[in-house]
Amino acid sequence: MTDSQSRHQSRSFQSQGFWADAWARFRRKPLAMAALVFVTLLAAVALLAPAIAGTKPVLCRYKGRIYAPCLGYFDRRLEPTIFAKDRFRGTYPRNLKEKDADSWAIWPLVFQDPHRAVRENEWPGRPANPAKDEGRPNGINLFGTDQYGVDVFAKMVHGTTIALLVGVVSMGLAGTIGIIVGALGGYFGGWVDMLTSRVTEIVMCVPTLVLILAVIAIVEKPTIWKTMAIIGATGWTGIARLTRGEFLRLRQSEFVTAARATGAGPVRIMLRHILPNALAPVLVPITFGIASAILTESSLSFLGFGPPPPAASWGSLLNDARSNLSMWWLVVFPGVAIFLTVLAYNLIGEGLQEVTDPRLREARK
Repeated sequence: MTDSQSRHQSRSFQSQGFWADAWARFRRKPLAMAALVFVTLLAAVALLAPAIAGTKPVLCRYKGRIYAPCLGYFDRRLEPTIFAKDRFRGTYPRNLKEKDADSWAIWPLVFQDPHRAVRENEWPGRPANPAKDEGRPNGINLFGTDQYGVDVFAKMVHGTTIALLVGVVSMGLAGTIGIIVGALGGYFGGWVDMLTSRVTEIVMCVPTLVLILAVIAIVEKPTIWKTMAIIGATGWTGIARLTRGEFLRLRQSEFVTAARATGAGPVRIMLRHILPNALAPVLVPITFGIASAILTESSLSFLGFGPPPPAASWGSLLNDARSNLSMWWLVVFPGVAIFLTVLAYNLIGEGLQEVTDPRLREARK
């Protein structure tokens, strides 16, 4: 084994040891671990939302074939067309038995729809959802109903999908742009660094919320995906600056010099050698950014510029409460959900910052 290879292997072991040590330190932080568990549970709720609350079967056998109508909650195109052809009109319990006596179905845990009110006897023996002031939390409607009788618990469960999707997708885009821009500027320096730094400074001057409102006013059919794209396209500047600083620090390291000596090109050195050792400080702003993106989407929905109906959103529930402040459950449940989710991501980010920054670790000793 050559001397350069042994140095690179030693560096790899150090990198693996760093992440193992960081995880061990992170696990000793009860608040950060509780936040991580909470976010994991939210992710499970987001993925399993149609199986938790809905009026469409999770699985059903109809006319000799197995279907999963609940996927229609994620995208209407995923709902099997046979049910539209047979004129189910979104009502499954009665139609399944009437149109196929041999059919069977596995239903969600809570028979409530996030897009509409459940009608009387839609589920055998169950009354229609109450509306307006009569829709207080009860045994059937756990978190009450909104002005139109739509179940708040169902909207909260399906709103989790939008909340987490906005945070993860937008910051995934922001992280990708930020790492690429920062890596190019930090590694090559010179005019490349000057150009990327100027672009970063220009984007920093663009207010995300105002840009989203401007795009919504121009675009004919605004969607949540366009909102995510704007948040991601404007939220990468902090990540780029941190990445640039780490690449400037690491590009003169011994293991990078050894990689150049073996004939490795710039792309390989950046991706294979420098980036794994520069990720620690970059993960922190990404985590904080997810919380900020969730808060931005909730603010837009509260102002009435969120995802268009029938999509469920925590912010839209708060917006519904403005027309009738006596319906306290429209404020309490989504408000607590937004607060706890943003707090959890901030606690995770703070925990990551403490376990990956040697200066903070030394200061707390």
